[in-house]
Formats: sequence, structure tokens, C-alpha cells
Amino acid sequence: MRLILRLIGGMLVLAALWPLGREALMLLQGPTHRFIPLGQIWYEIDPASLNMLQAGVQRRLSPGLWEHGIQVVLTWPAWPVLVVLGLMLIILGRARGA
Repeated sequence: MRLILRLIGGMLVLAALWPLGREALMLLQGPTHRFIPLGQIWYEIDPASLNMLQAGVQRRLSPGLWEHGIQVVLTWPAWPVLVVLGLMLIILGRARGA
């Protein structure tokens, strides 16, 4: 289990290089800089799963959870979110249980 957490965490940290690279290329093209939101990256990869998550959370859990929680996180810059989540999983995978 710990190995799986570390592997998923490592993949998330590596996946953060994609939006970071795209932002770096945009910065080279012009002086204006814009972060790429996590939701945009997810939508570009698989829009159906994002829509399914939204419908599931709103119907089965709470519309407020989607609007004031998940939707807010999806507007955050993609690469820092992926790095932080990946590092958290790596740390959890290294922690020894009692």
C-alpha cells in the first residue's frame, strides 16, 4: 500500500511538469502570464469524467460541496496543486504505521 501511494505521488509530481511547461511557453511568447487552472487541464484530458464527478457530488453528496469546495480547487493553478498532492502522497507512503 505504501508503495502504491509513493508511485501515485511520484506520477502526480511528474504530471505537474506538463502544465508548468505550458505556462513557461506562454510566458516566453508574451509578457502576460496566466496560470492554467486544474479544471481546464482535467477538462482537456477527460471532460466526461469531470462532468460525471460534478453530477455525482451534487446529487449524492451536496451541491454546496461542489460549488464551495471542489469547484474552488478546480480554479487553482494546476501544477502547484499536483505537486502538493503528490508530495503529500509520497510522505504518507513513507510514514510507518504503529
